[in-house]
Amino acid sequence: MKKALAGGLLALTLVGFGSAPAIAAPDSASSKKAGEAAKAKAVDFAGTVALSNCSGSVVRMPQSKADDPALVLSNGHCLESGFPAAGEVIVDQPSTRTFKLLDATGAEKATLKASKISYATMTDTDISLYQLTTSYADIKKKYGIKALEIEDDHPVKGRAITVVSGYWKETYTCKIDGFAYRLKEGEWTWKDSVRYTPECQTIGGTSGSPVIDHKTGKVTAVNNTGNEDGERCTLNNPCEVDRNGNVTVRHGINYAQQTYGIVPCVGHDSKIDLGRKGCKLPRPAAAQR
Repeated sequence: MKKALAGGLLALTLVGFGSAPAIAAPDSASSKKAGEAAKAKAVDFAGTVALSNCSGSVVRMPQSKADDPALVLSNGHCLESGFPAAGEVIVDQPSTRTFKLLDATGAEKATLKASKISYATMTDTDISLYQLTTSYADIKKKYGIKALEIEDDHPVKGRAITVVSGYWKETYTCKIDGFAYRLKEGEWTWKDSVRYTPECQTIGGTSGSPVIDHKTGKVTAVNNTGNEDGERCTLNNPCEVDRNGNVTVRHGINYAQQTYGIVPCVGHDSKIDLGRKGCKLPRPAAAQR
């Protein structure tokens, strides 16, 4: 899992903390590729956040209202309390966590504060949603920054994407290579994970980064892991498992979790409602009885 690196100061030097987005250069031989590169340049850091150990973003649903409390999206494994166990689902737990809000250039514009962890799990997916003490309208008015919108449809294979890390202030541009039926890492298993093409060499600290679809400009997934050492289904070395139980290890390949399934689960005032029509996010064990 792509958490913060232990050697922080050295890593900052290596990746160029605070540098401009690392956007791929256009291929002059192909107008199609040039068009994709131009779209990639439009992806910036506005609305992303830096956590103490991960990346994240201020996100809204298509149906969100301006005066709704704002939400921050990251990974379940980025919680301040540590990794949720397999099968564990956290709903409406108090939190005072803070997030550094970035503008388009990656400069820190404000410190946002959570009122609670609205939802978090590492079961079937790897997500956390924090509710903030301020609304989308307040963030826009005070800092001129709009929330990123979560796409309400399944990601598309072959689509150009950019992973935007608020922790490192770096971007990673590639394409969606395909989808893993099951992605297994240690005790956790995730469903229908997004697999990147090799160009997206995300590193520790990029966990929780929004994955932006170039065509829509919306969040299509949340970055979460990659196979670092070529091991099979171990921590930091996820493996793919197909419908027949066959295991594939892709050394050096990185992954994200789809986010369109979050949209049906968010109701009025940004409240997580796991009973809403179309919501398929895992529920706490007590609610399943």
